[in-house]
Amino acid sequence: MIDFSKYKNQILIAIVGIAVFFFLGFSYGKGYKTDEEKIASIINKTDATSNVDFAAFWKAWNVVSEKFIPSNSSTTDMVSDQARVYGAISGMVKSLEDPYTMFFPPVESKIFNEQISGQIEGVGMEVGTKDNILTVIAPIKGAPAFKAGVKAGDKILKVDDTNTANMPADSAVKLIRGKKGTSVRLTLLRAGVKEPFEISVVRDVINMPTVDTETKGDVFIIRLYSFSAISPGLFRDALREFIESGRQKLVLDLRGNPGGYLEASQDMASWFLPTGKVIVSEDFRNKDNNQVFRSKGYDLFDNKLKFIILIDGGSASASEILAGALREHGVAQLVGAQSFGKGSVQELVNITDDTSLKVTIARWLTPNGNSISSGGLTPDFVVKLDEEAYKKDGTDTQLNKALEILAQ
Repeated sequence: MIDFSKYKNQILIAIVGIAVFFFLGFSYGKGYKTDEEKIASIINKTDATSNVDFAAFWKAWNVVSEKFIPSNSSTTDMVSDQARVYGAISGMVKSLEDPYTMFFPPVESKIFNEQISGQIEGVGMEVGTKDNILTVIAPIKGAPAFKAGVKAGDKILKVDDTNTANMPADSAVKLIRGKKGTSVRLTLLRAGVKEPFEISVVRDVINMPTVDTETKGDVFIIRLYSFSAISPGLFRDALREFIESGRQKLVLDLRGNPGGYLEASQDMASWFLPTGKVIVSEDFRNKDNNQVFRSKGYDLFDNKLKFIILIDGGSASASEILAGALREHGVAQLVGAQSFGKGSVQELVNITDDTSLKVTIARWLTPNGNSISSGGLTPDFVVKLDEEAYKKDGTDTQLNKALEILAQ
């Protein structure tokens, strides 16, 4: 048997040493926090470096948990804790007061992903929030909304019997879209019309038109309806047709074009600009992430080109990028009405396996550094479309002004 008594001093030293190392390791472990622990410490106000105080949140949470009962006596189902978490996230996002940033709980997230990836059935119009009111950016040419008489700038007060006050655009889209053959009632308020009025629209499969061309005397007209994945190729074909016509005067009609892919607008602008010219820049919160999109330098045209771009309240997003870049580089003049002012970039982020957040991450700035979101683009020649004359005999006062300028 081993006699431990003669080793008692060594054993005592070893025990003390182990205790010291255990204490140091425990202290270091307490000082290290995972991301989840850091978030939890902020929420519970245990992180002294955070300026966020969640005490009020947890007090409200506990009061609801202990005392809330539905005011409707016929309702017995209580809201789940998870649904309350989703509601808290939605409220936080709403406090940002950005109409393009929104949280999608599981059902809404599934619907949104289906809408952006699948075939669209609905009325065929782009909607957004302007001055906190749900507004038609532009109906798609030939789509049910267009045929029913919906116009860019119309305020949507109701979808069927649902009031749209304070309703996010994506929530309204969910109500407006539906199966082919079904109908939806839209209560609209239009500038120049005193009272709201109702339009019933029958939904259909939406086919997005892209490019039309026309000639009027010595002027070649390209009408561009969207910036889709196939738009750059079709636009190139239209330009080839213009060049082969031998004309030197061009009108690009972007009225009612709600936009689309940024890359499409970059490609189209490149036909008119030398290599490296700035088309648009993305202004991020972290300025290190700022990105500048430049011309690819196709640059087919010389100083002989006389160029007018038509815009209106339905011209948004990529339309404003293209028009703003070509105007500020002195390539084209703008004729028509103020554009919509949709100049921001959104990213879809998965929050959990079945929820997502669409968040604004950047602003679009024109080559001169102007924010497109700050009121949109003001034309060089502001011309109101005479709708009565247009309905009566097709007289297009905005196009006529463009033709007049090109004739000078």
